[in-house]
Order: sequence, then structure tokens, then C-alpha cells
Amino acid sequence: MALARPLSGRTAVVTGSTSGIGLGIARELAAAGANVVLNSFTDDRADHDLARQLGHEFEVEVRYVQADMSKAVDCRALVDSSGTCDILVNNAGIQHVAPIEEFPPAKWDLVLAINLSSAFHTTAAALPGMRARGWGRIVNVASAHGLTASPYKSAYVAAKHGLVGLTKTTALEVAGQGITANAICPGYVLTPLVEAQIPDQMKAHDMDRETVIREVMLARQPSGQFATVEQIGGTAAFLCSDAAAQITGTTISVDGGWTAL
Repeated sequence: MALARPLSGRTAVVTGSTSGIGLGIARELAAAGANVVLNSFTDDRADHDLARQLGHEFEVEVRYVQADMSKAVDCRALVDSSGTCDILVNNAGIQHVAPIEEFPPAKWDLVLAINLSSAFHTTAAALPGMRARGWGRIVNVASAHGLTASPYKSAYVAAKHGLVGLTKTTALEVAGQGITANAICPGYVLTPLVEAQIPDQMKAHDMDRETVIREVMLARQPSGQFATVEQIGGTAAFLCSDAAAQITGTTISVDGGWTAL
């Protein structure tokens, strides 16, 4: 009989987890019984209130730890501060759009630092403990852009492709040690950030909401539907389960068919 809370007693660190996909993953892991460390670069009362609310809702321990994922020392300190890191979800990410010849070098460096290098640093900090305990789950939130490309997103596409490669290398290095590493590759997900973009897209294309979603935002997503943060969270929780113990070094696309084209 399956456990109602199969991750009870585990501790999960989720980067970039006060909203959107990261929060969706944190909620699903907490619902499965995991204690959770939330993270963002801010350190406001709202951040700590969110942790308390989640802890109360799911009856688990939830803490908020501020860390700037563009800084290696912060990435490693985040994992160290968790005490135990059984589950590591590298979700933090940013985007910048510009042609390559106009792409600001500082933006390139920042996107690569947050979207790729942070996962290297947190993984390096988490692996010794996972090895010692003989169990661990690493879930990297990549993107459909980790498997395919779009113009004007050179840094994001390069970082997400790199994150898929890091996932595979990690999986090979820990194979047979009770640790898995996988990447989730979402397409368009209806997050507050994406929701906020819809009015601007409506204005730019002179379209109503339904048309701009269908013909602009979801043009490459054959299902014609956004993925939800709950679906991404559910996928992450599955990858942390015993049922996924032999799933490692791979990508799972949650993209409505985008990468099937």
C-alpha cells in the first residue's frame, strides 16, 4: 500500500520558490510530507510569512532562507543551512531577450550564473550528504529551451541546454548510490509572471486575450493549453518517489507537445 505522505522525514531545498513554478513544486513536496526550505533573493516579512503558512497548511517544517543564486557562496550556504538536503530542486531562473550582437555581456553572465552555475554549486554542496545517507533526489527545472531553441534568447537557451547536460553528468557520477538526477522541461506554464505578460501582448498584437494566448504565446505548444504549476510540482514529486528510483539522467517534458514537433 502506497504511503499517503511518501516523503515524510525528507528535507527538500527548492531554489527560487516564493512564487510560480518553484512555489508549485514546494507545495507538492510539502503535501507529500517533505520538510521544505524556501528560497529567494529577498528577505521580507512576506517571505517568512509564506513559509509559516505552508508549514501550517501541510503540517511540515517550512523555513525561508535568503540566498542570491548569482553568487556561488550563497548557493552553497543555502544547502548547508538546510542541515539535511535529501531533495534538491534547482528552479531559480531569469530571462533576457536580445539579439546576440546586442546582448549585454553583464546580462549574459547573470543569466548563466542563475540558470546554470547555481545548480552546479548547490549540487556540489548537496551530494556529500546524499552519498552519506545513500539516498537523494536532484530535480533541475530546465525548459523546452533546454531541448530546442528560439531566437533572441541565447543566454537562456545556452543555460538550459547546459543544465540538461549537468543533469546527465550528475546522474552518471551518482549511479548506483541511491541518488537520481533528472530535469523537468516545461513549456509555457501559467505563472503570475506569464499572466502579467498577457495584457502587454494583447496591446502589442491588437488581439483579445484568447487569441493572443492561442496564436502568440502558445503558438509552439500543440496542446493549446498552458501547463500549470501544480502539474510541474506533481512531476517533481513523482521524480522524488520510490516509483522513480530507476529514472535518472533524463528529461521529462511538460510542454503540451512542443518538443514533439
